[in-house]
Amino acid sequence: MSKQALTSRRNSFAGLCATLLLVLMLSMQTTALAQDNADYQAERERAMQLYNQSNFIDALPLLEKLSKSNPSDVGVLEALGFSLTASTATIKDPNERARVRERARLTLLHAQELGDNSSLLQITLENLAAGDVVGLPFSNLKEADAAMREGEAAFARGEMDKALAAYERALKFDPKLYYAAVFAGDVQFKKGYNTTDPAQKNALLNSAGEWFKRAIAINENIETAHRYWGDALMAQDKKDEARDKFIEAIIAEPGNRRGYGGLTQWAENTQTNMAHPKIEQPASKIGSSTDKGQTTITIDPKTFDPNSPDYYWTFYDLTRATWGKTNFAKEYPNEKEYRHSLKEEAAALSTVAEIAQRDLKSGKVKSLNDSLMNLISLYNDGLIEAYIFFTRPDKGIVQDYNSYRQTHRDKLRLYWTKYVMEANNQQRKF
Repeated sequence: MSKQALTSRRNSFAGLCATLLLVLMLSMQTTALAQDNADYQAERERAMQLYNQSNFIDALPLLEKLSKSNPSDVGVLEALGFSLTASTATIKDPNERARVRERARLTLLHAQELGDNSSLLQITLENLAAGDVVGLPFSNLKEADAAMREGEAAFARGEMDKALAAYERALKFDPKLYYAAVFAGDVQFKKGYNTTDPAQKNALLNSAGEWFKRAIAINENIETAHRYWGDALMAQDKKDEARDKFIEAIIAEPGNRRGYGGLTQWAENTQTNMAHPKIEQPASKIGSSTDKGQTTITIDPKTFDPNSPDYYWTFYDLTRATWGKTNFAKEYPNEKEYRHSLKEEAAALSTVAEIAQRDLKSGKVKSLNDSLMNLISLYNDGLIEAYIFFTRPDKGIVQDYNSYRQTHRDKLRLYWTKYVMEANNQQRKF
């Protein structure tokens, strides 16, 4: 055999060996990767089990390790961010709490960058942005405050029975301590949610509801207990009752997005469409000017044509232009300065509804658009004020909410159940 042939053969043999070695290495790497993935999943399952049991302290080191192994695991990042936040309840040093809170914030922001947009993430970020409240007292009564802190620390460790006992003790010291009742209910909810025994689950969730009911009796105008009760009812598949609690959460605090989040999740779960009545208001065609105490109003003559789509809304503008001077002082005698109010806005919208409905009934016009029909329907049901609060509030109008809610909670509730739930943008009948 020639030297050239021998060299060629040796090269072929070397190439074969190299190929076999590469296959072997790839096989070993694949086996190692599969093993690593199996280990990761097992560790992840263990960490999430602790997290779901609200044992945030024990879950933390596992979640930390997992987040380093896979910085793109959104579920782990969210759980880590929330656990870090929860762990601050056990940290006494305010500087250390600030450090952990910042780590939690950065972790959650990273999860958000990766596409996490869950309600829990949003709410936790809002809580972090609101500042460190751990140092603030739960109660002015020393014994009640100490019991609450003991309960919070036990809850963060997943020691639910100890947490419940502490919250109960806090409520005995301070019977008006709203969050003692709320947190006690949350403990029962967590215990019920994580049990597999149907009878025990139902009993615990019912107990949670009783605690939330007790919190609402202390203060019905905080959204938390309503929303938590809705979650407990959803866990029992009591969807209609849960819906009502989520609506109550919105009514309690219409400016708090968390209440809306509860109802939105309910709608997604039940595949229910929600929409406020469609009322499109054209831009004003009225101008006004004041000179030496005299106000001059200018109106585009075209708007007084009943066939014009803007015709009826002209009466809204006219009402608004004169209401402040003629009615505000009488309706709000304790206020020295004019502001846009609920009564003014309701008067303007009611005027539009009254005139449009009168013309339709008399035959002056044969039909009205959807916006006017929806407005007439709200007017006939006495729900224009509710519609205003939830769709067009401003800093003047919101000042009237608490007093209105005190005597008209039923109307606020009816607005949501009758007008927002399901598709409510079709033309109204009356």
